[in-house]
Amino acid sequence: MYESDAGLLAPGRAGSPAEATTGDNAFLQAMLDAEAALTRAQSACGLAPAEAGRAVTETADAGRFDVRDLALRARSGGNPVIPLVVDLMAAVPEDARPYVHRGATSQDILDTAAMLVASRTLATVLDDLERAAGEVARHAATHRDTQMAGRTLTQHAVPTTFGLKAAGWRALILDARDRLTAVRASLPAQLGGAAGTLAAFSAFSAPAASPTAREDTEEQEETDGQEEVDLLALVAAYARELGLAEPLLPWHTLRTPIADLAGALAFTAGALGKMAADVLTLSRTEIGEVEEEEGGDSSALPHKSNPVHATLIAAAARRAPGLAATLYGSLAAEDERPAGAWHAEWEPLRDLLRLVGGAARDGAALAAGLRVVPYAMRENLQLTDGLIVSERLAAAFADRIGRARAREVLAAAAERAHSETTDLSDVLFDVLREEPELAGLDLAELTDPTRYTGSAGPLTDRALERR
Repeated sequence: MYESDAGLLAPGRAGSPAEATTGDNAFLQAMLDAEAALTRAQSACGLAPAEAGRAVTETADAGRFDVRDLALRARSGGNPVIPLVVDLMAAVPEDARPYVHRGATSQDILDTAAMLVASRTLATVLDDLERAAGEVARHAATHRDTQMAGRTLTQHAVPTTFGLKAAGWRALILDARDRLTAVRASLPAQLGGAAGTLAAFSAFSAPAASPTAREDTEEQEETDGQEEVDLLALVAAYARELGLAEPLLPWHTLRTPIADLAGALAFTAGALGKMAADVLTLSRTEIGEVEEEEGGDSSALPHKSNPVHATLIAAAARRAPGLAATLYGSLAAEDERPAGAWHAEWEPLRDLLRLVGGAARDGAALAAGLRVVPYAMRENLQLTDGLIVSERLAAAFADRIGRARAREVLAAAAERAHSETTDLSDVLFDVLREEPELAGLDLAELTDPTRYTGSAGPLTDRALERR
């Protein structure tokens, strides 16, 4: 028995706005919207009666069509537009039937529908990114000076602040927002006819010629030029009806719009994935510097509160590059319509929109409910018994005894502190007695990790100025 995809294995997108805007019914409605807009555009350009545009628009309701039946019948021609046109023509009044899909090809409609679906989905994604950026900005401002261990290659490196880390998350989210905003504004309608020449629109609109008509060559050229202008005006009218950008050329095999969309979506997944990766690390039991306010349950372990939002975002970030790669691979498309390259785009594009839509929804929830644990950050700063400020000590020592000797002295002190499980500052008191040139250094100040966060505060302030 056939069952629709309810998202059982896709909790990341289940229930998200993107799920609703990318479902089969949403794509079907977008194809119908494209068909109706085409008839209206032809009406506006004098190529079809106004009544035809109104009739097709009134009939173009996805609820009137059987999406499963269309899917099964799509196998015979390789795309769902072919059976849809048959059903749409049967559903409109008889006098409007000649103007359904007139001059168009299946790819015109499906590509345009994909752009409509993408535009509608990106609107919801951008809303969630704005919410996520706002919540992360709140954390960055609140914890501007909350010291924590900076980590490189999984190890403590030098002190930093949680404010600076959160400001970095926000910067990536805003980068993603800007890329998606630009891509959304550039999403174009597609109209070219069978091979991208618009020839059929001219053929359908031209009156029958008499044997003696158009004998004058100059008049012929002038008329042909006028036809070309009219057809370009049709493309512009079509784009206006849809609220999409007017394409410079038909893009049957010029897949820049798909590639740009894929890149921006994959970047967005990765940008949100960075925040999720940090939260997953910092929320480990043995670190405990952050936690999700509403963690997820475990089926076996009652004590657990799992970082579910971060987990779902991380899953999306891992899948997105592969989907984008498939879409990039379809750029190498032969002829004026490829066999397979175009068809390979449909599912990965929808999956990518869904993944990013779900990740943006979870990103906003993660940021809003993130609990920061400053006391754990302070405790973790002390885990290396002062070694986390070795960079600062190396600079101070180098001024007195040179860089090579400073490195040698500190390496020996660090090894001793580690082997004797003692604080680095205790070992350094002995070092100062053995190295007269180092006398007078304030070890208490130099080994305090909270006093070595550099320009973390001003950097955070500057990042938060971005709107």
